[in-house]
Amino acid sequence: MFLNIDQKNPADIAAIDDHEDSLTYGELVRFCDHFGEVLSKRTLIFILSENCIGAFAGYIGALSNKIVPLIIHSHTESGLFQNLLSAYRPEYLWLPEHLGHEYESEVVFGFKHYILVKTGMTPPPLYKELSLLLPTSGSTGSSKLVRHSYKNVEANARNVSLLFGLDKHERALATLPIYYTMGLSVISSHIYAGATILLTGKSLTDGKFWTFMKEHRATSFTGVPYSFEVLQKLRFFRMELPHLQLITQGGGKMDEKLFRTCAGYAEKNGKKFIATYGQTEGTARMAYLPAHLASSKICSIGRAIPNGELSLVDEQGKLILEKEATGQLVYKGPNVTLGYAFSADDLIRGDENQGVLFTGDLARRDADGCYYIIGRIGRFLKLFGLRVGLDECERIIKAEYNLFCACTGTDKGMYVYITDGKFADKVLDLLIRKTHIIASAFKVIVIPEIPKNEAGKILYSKLIKE
Repeated sequence: MFLNIDQKNPADIAAIDDHEDSLTYGELVRFCDHFGEVLSKRTLIFILSENCIGAFAGYIGALSNKIVPLIIHSHTESGLFQNLLSAYRPEYLWLPEHLGHEYESEVVFGFKHYILVKTGMTPPPLYKELSLLLPTSGSTGSSKLVRHSYKNVEANARNVSLLFGLDKHERALATLPIYYTMGLSVISSHIYAGATILLTGKSLTDGKFWTFMKEHRATSFTGVPYSFEVLQKLRFFRMELPHLQLITQGGGKMDEKLFRTCAGYAEKNGKKFIATYGQTEGTARMAYLPAHLASSKICSIGRAIPNGELSLVDEQGKLILEKEATGQLVYKGPNVTLGYAFSADDLIRGDENQGVLFTGDLARRDADGCYYIIGRIGRFLKLFGLRVGLDECERIIKAEYNLFCACTGTDKGMYVYITDGKFADKVLDLLIRKTHIIASAFKVIVIPEIPKNEAGKILYSKLIKE
């Protein structure tokens, strides 16, 4: 079975959710057996996920029986959901029972507040090694998906479990969405270790979240930069959490000051803080900064995970051999996914990446072989003949005014989005001073809120339409 769940102690708890539902490994194996009896042939299924036992069991059940799931948010916008249905033609939906009334379809069976619904659609042919489909982390309103193989998912689970030193005694707090690659990595790596997953959809600002975390003695927490910004406001770094031993971060570059705070908190309190780097296309995690380097290598992504390799290439794609250098980050390893899908016709395609991923991220390598993400390759403008990095401008504004912002634009001009109008003139003056470019190159726009996805990443595509 998937991740050898049938070899775990059947009495051990595999997962607990914030509805106080729980599932032992033995019960999970029996569910997977039943799931395979009902879905007796390889097919495509959509899992409308929430962070709960039902969605978790559906994911494990699908992969244990060679059923290919696309995992999406249970409240995916209706237009996008219809586009996905039309583009991919799933034979089944696995969804929360409270959404069942929205589908006039045959209900096959139910488990832990989830139901299996037959769509009546004819599924497409599937590549034999295709295991899983996930939306790309940055895509909105798009049917673009990332195709994973069984080897990808298993390599991620095994290698992450190895680098974090996970065992059956871990109790991992799973707060990131299941449909998000980092959230799924937390689940897979801990199930591989025979540990317990603590599933919650509660917000960090909800008192019930902290009650759940403390009552179930969570030993690890994984968050994205936005998660840690919220934690700082909640005075997390003053809390007494004796059971919490491991704090991991992914999902993008963290503010330097906040990174120092996390590293210092862990060091002072005998915990580990491990920053990681990854993409959906690399099955979540591709690099990590060992805990003992967190205080000395601020905001570094460290080195490649076990069984992976990192390198840099120049603009012509040529390998950069110098020890200290800057270039596009390239990752090689068994967790590099098969490629993309845009429609059902792509699900028969094989491995187009061959274990090599050109990340699109611009990175710096230091003398010790540690890497630092500088920005995205495409996130540059040429204003009045001068090359200006959008990510760098965001960093400068954040450092100067502690102001969350978003920068977009074209070679005709940069747009800077902020939410506090009193900083508009200051931001403009700062950019003129730092870039030595005249004011007409910049436009500061005040909006009520900067759009972000569930992982806290800025949705630049929505800003462009403002």
